[in-house]
Amino acid sequence: MSTLLTEILHARVKVGDLWEKLDDRRIRCYACGHECPIFEGQAGVCKVRYNEGGQLYIPWGYVAGVNADPIEKKPFFHVKPGTTAFSFGMLGCDLHCAYCQNWVTSQAVRDPEAVSPVREATPDSLVQAALRTKSVAVVSTYNEPLITAEWAVAVFQRAKAAGLMTGFVSNGNATPRVLEYIRPWTDLYKVDLKSFNDREYRQLGGRIQPILDSIRRIYSMGFWLEIVTLVVPGLNDSPDELKQIAEFIASVSPDVPWHVTAFHEDYRMLDRGSTSIDTLLRAADIGRETGLRYVYPGNLPGLVGDGENTRCPACFETLVERRGFRVIRNRLADGTCFKCGTVIPGRW
Repeated sequence: MSTLLTEILHARVKVGDLWEKLDDRRIRCYACGHECPIFEGQAGVCKVRYNEGGQLYIPWGYVAGVNADPIEKKPFFHVKPGTTAFSFGMLGCDLHCAYCQNWVTSQAVRDPEAVSPVREATPDSLVQAALRTKSVAVVSTYNEPLITAEWAVAVFQRAKAAGLMTGFVSNGNATPRVLEYIRPWTDLYKVDLKSFNDREYRQLGGRIQPILDSIRRIYSMGFWLEIVTLVVPGLNDSPDELKQIAEFIASVSPDVPWHVTAFHEDYRMLDRGSTSIDTLLRAADIGRETGLRYVYPGNLPGLVGDGENTRCPACFETLVERRGFRVIRNRLADGTCFKCGTVIPGRW
């Protein structure tokens, strides 16, 4: 991290909530699955939560990105189809994926080529912006929201008071403590399940078990959960691995939507082509054959047949018709199939 960026970020901090003192020299952070023991004067793996004077300081009072997006872009397909989500994010991540599509914010504290100017913000100003854009939800994204959980909760408290839904777009590397912390103020949770191979996860800077444990916990705690797997050629696109991912999700619940999305070369992964249509459709078929009721191939709008649509698992009627992030037709009747009355899980 550059000296200038360090100065900018260290001027926008406060003492956090998700930590405890270990001894005279160390504290432990509980914001993410690393559970970093942090020595005086040092930062955790994320580089933005640090120990100063025996206290954990955390990011506060700024944003590095804001935008009003279709809620389908998050992607949440079972939440208020065709509406708008107001997205905001800070800097930093606890992983370092070579193919990150938000690398200018997530890797800004590690990579000098990642430049994302920050600007001051307050929870009230963000919620007012969300209301002006007629958003139905406020979503913490662009960087890893777990490592800025205290800031997200402060925003979400205002958002809930204004009648808005709230959500995390996250890698899922959580701890029980941080999930309990955000749960009263958070409705929606999207997890990137990047692989089913611990070796691959370690190359990304993490471990698979905390992610799997967190997915089960997120579902059991009552967040609305959707899962995304970016299908990367040569990394996680084998039928065996895709089946393992699908079987795990089905073991949590066959009603959890699984988005299998197409990779394109980005950031530091420029050595392979994009995911083919055939590979993406095969991944979707594997999900359905495993018993998942809602599988959505993504990032290739209009090229995956009716795969972007939500269909009734009982009578197979098309309920929500989509092309990319655009909802063409919504025939859900208060969360039920208009034809047979089957309840479709989600936040409608």
